[in-house]
Amino acid sequence: MTISEEKKDLRNTMLVKRARLPRRIKKEYDQWICDSLWQTIQKRDCKTVHCYLPMGSEINITPLIEKLLQENIMVITPKTLPKRKLQNLVLASLDELEKGVFGTSHPANAEEFTGTYDLIIVPGLAFDNTNYRLGYGGGYYDNFIVNHLSALKIGVFYPFQNIEKVPLEPHDIRLDEMRVNKSFEKL
Repeated sequence: MTISEEKKDLRNTMLVKRARLPRRIKKEYDQWICDSLWQTIQKRDCKTVHCYLPMGSEINITPLIEKLLQENIMVITPKTLPKRKLQNLVLASLDELEKGVFGTSHPANAEEFTGTYDLIIVPGLAFDNTNYRLGYGGGYYDNFIVNHLSALKIGVFYPFQNIEKVPLEPHDIRLDEMRVNKSFEKL
């Protein structure tokens, strides 16, 4: 099996497992992730945070995004463009979103951000203990974070998404940290 085939199989497996996660447990874990990230943001005095807008069964970081906006911390979210590119837009409100490609959403009529980030919160489907991640297969985050190596890059995931080794290709970028709470045995 090629690395590409391994990745495809692993993506499918993780999407099914994530979709089957009981709602109550998911909500509890998602809140733990938000609280944990908030502690890091405060400790590091982050002023500019790049984060995804949750879709499907991804970890719901909406409560964290709301808190960042309340605290006047600049929130930047991606808009998916062709050719594996992200356009990074300033989020002013979660009430002013429009649908994008692949089930994503992004700020409507937003200003593009071209500065630097203190923190980049990265979603994914599988992660290993050496801080590599398996995304959805488009290479969007790898192409983005390779240009922002000075930012703290944290991957967020459920405990069952932690695997021994993510199949790697030359373009895969290592993150700085993974945020997981392995005490959630229910997962």
